[in-house]
Amino acid sequence: MMRRPSLSRGALIRRAMHRAACLWFAFVLLPPCAAFATEPAPPSLIPLPAQLKLQPGRFTVDARTPLVLASHDAATRQTGQYLVDLLARTRGLKLAVAGEAGNAPAIRLRRDPQAAVVHAGGYTLSVTPQGIDVAARDDAGLFHGAITLYQLLTPDARHGAVELPALTIRDWPRFAWRGLMLDSARHFQSVAEVERLIDQMAQHKLDVLHWHLTDDQGWRIEIKRYPELTRIGAWRTPPDAGHDGEPKRYGGFYTQDEIRRVVAYAAARHVAIVPELDMPGHAQAAVASYPQFGVTGKRPQVSVDSGINPWLYNVDEGTFTFIDRVLDEVMALFPSPYIHVGGDEAIKDQWKASPAVQAKMRELGITSEDALQGWFIGRVGQYLERHGRKLIGWDEILEGDNLPADATVMSWRGTDGAIKAALLGHDVVMSPSPGLYFDHVQSDLTDEYASRFGVESLKDVYALQAVPGVLNATEAKHVLGVQANAWTEHMPTMAHVEHQVFPRLDALSEAAWSPATSNGWKGFLARLPAQLARYRAQHVNVADSAFAVDIGTDRNVALATGKATVTLANQVDFGAIHYTLDGSAPTPASPRYRTPFNVALPATVRAASFAGDGSALAAPRERVLDRSSLLSLPGTALANCPGSDFRLLLQPMPDATSTQPVYPVNVFDSCQVFPPTLMDGIAAIRVDAVRLPRNFQLAHEQNLVVSRPHTTPFGELVVHADRCDGPVLATLPLPDPTHSLRRFKLDAGLPAQEGEHSLCLVYTAPIDGALYALRRVSLEAKR
Repeated sequence: MMRRPSLSRGALIRRAMHRAACLWFAFVLLPPCAAFATEPAPPSLIPLPAQLKLQPGRFTVDARTPLVLASHDAATRQTGQYLVDLLARTRGLKLAVAGEAGNAPAIRLRRDPQAAVVHAGGYTLSVTPQGIDVAARDDAGLFHGAITLYQLLTPDARHGAVELPALTIRDWPRFAWRGLMLDSARHFQSVAEVERLIDQMAQHKLDVLHWHLTDDQGWRIEIKRYPELTRIGAWRTPPDAGHDGEPKRYGGFYTQDEIRRVVAYAAARHVAIVPELDMPGHAQAAVASYPQFGVTGKRPQVSVDSGINPWLYNVDEGTFTFIDRVLDEVMALFPSPYIHVGGDEAIKDQWKASPAVQAKMRELGITSEDALQGWFIGRVGQYLERHGRKLIGWDEILEGDNLPADATVMSWRGTDGAIKAALLGHDVVMSPSPGLYFDHVQSDLTDEYASRFGVESLKDVYALQAVPGVLNATEAKHVLGVQANAWTEHMPTMAHVEHQVFPRLDALSEAAWSPATSNGWKGFLARLPAQLARYRAQHVNVADSAFAVDIGTDRNVALATGKATVTLANQVDFGAIHYTLDGSAPTPASPRYRTPFNVALPATVRAASFAGDGSALAAPRERVLDRSSLLSLPGTALANCPGSDFRLLLQPMPDATSTQPVYPVNVFDSCQVFPPTLMDGIAAIRVDAVRLPRNFQLAHEQNLVVSRPHTTPFGELVVHADRCDGPVLATLPLPDPTHSLRRFKLDAGLPAQEGEHSLCLVYTAPIDGALYALRRVSLEAKR
């Protein structure tokens, strides 16, 4: 029998110090040190608690465990019932609410003015072999503690009883403003859908729903004094209305009773709703309803176009009376101290061209239209201030000298607005584009939903620096918190919204709640699989982009040799990747990917990522490897031509309720590149093309749209060799848009080429007509 080598005194000291460090790391929920890990893995909690310490022992919760409401107030009863209902719905674990349990093991919720955590919204939670105790000084804190308990009781996808490790938690929020903006103006969501989103916010300890209710594309809130706002302003006629399934009329609005219901629903979950009514720009739906409040006096249509529309409110006294009366009804519906007035993207062309507006500027001694906007916002802010409310707006509201001292700035154009506002003494909410704009794609996979480029990944959101580093400690106190935005130009249904928001909302919640010093990306990923199971239990359409397997190979080597070297990876480099080659769905029992492997053509590779417990992190992805597939690429796999990186993924119709297909579009330059490909033996090109509405308002950027001459009546798709100014290989005339389907095919022969060449595919259609996109481009060999 071998003896363990004896340790020197120095080695023993170093070992003791290392063990102590491990215990400290466990206390703040960092991954346990492998060499001396004697405690169980930290629970899968999101957001990460401020302090957590594991203790010896366990406690089992089953249907016989009573939930004791030690406080008898309505808020505690409401929180207890929420926990009971949520557990029953997602885990099938039905707890009985009891008044007292004596000394029997139980779960206890209690309001305690002496609770150890003094921070607003904070709580303590302890699990011992004798039971569970959740305590807080305020109602919000008790609710947050119940949410943490819910997560402890749902560590996996199983149903029924659950065994918890003994632990103590002291927890409180990092920021007071932990927000998500939902745009209901571009596309309308039902009351039930908005409540469903609020429910998920509450389960992530977010506490502000910024509700975007008016814009160029729709007015969504009933104002009884001005009924035309919803009779006219809540509805629009889509482009190509009535064709190929496009609705003839689109829109909707929330009655005041429905808004009261949503506000009460949110309040019960400790989520405040901040309404937004955009002004002085993004006002087309309002002006379409009441043209006298616009600048020109003309009545536009409610806009079907995304982008920046030119319609502004005028600056007459009658218009401010209208705005004040609208705000009166809004303030009666929303108890929030904050009212959001927008203030963004108000192009001033109409003001500049209006003699009446110019006369008003001279009367006021205002020398620029930007300063006039500052005066406009300042006047609205003073009205809100007189009624005990605070103005909040996008960072353009800083342009002027009349901003109320207590106005709050939402910084969206990066962080410069936040820095300027904080230096001026204004409170700030960090909401920078593109990092917290959830209408951006989450990956560069070809099956993303309709959205904007570039990629804003789960890791990008997690890495958010919530407080700009240039602010000193005093200035940093003006940062109220953080907010992500779900703009819905490209999210016509709640399935789209959920796909874009989740799981990036998990990363946002941790940035908003958890101490900055304790956050860790790898630990966050390790805690995420349990949350994915909670989403599945609640039927949330969560995106799997971060974990989806990208199946890669060198196309040209495979084309030349008939063999492919396959690489498998996911965006976050997390989980075990398993694959199959027989067409079956991969499982944890399938071969595990460790290094690239070779296959002979033809082959079908299917792959998926799995968590350590065997649960799937993403749906399987498939790639067929044969000659025809290697020579055929979806439009989403083709890059923009050099010169413009603007890129959208669009549905076939702006109001499509499907999630696929999507088409890549650059509204400034209809040009894409088929990547370098071995062209030996290639004799023809086949294109699956699509015609889309050109429903974009580009304002002063319209002159950036590239126009190319065309030689046939409706334009062509021109194929160039290697470069976009290279030799023309083929010209494919486009069909008459009034007598052809939205989707159509184009075919042409190609001259013989040898070696690797790329192809530049350019649409020359007139830029005052439809947009054209590529669904798929296929190269074909000689028959």
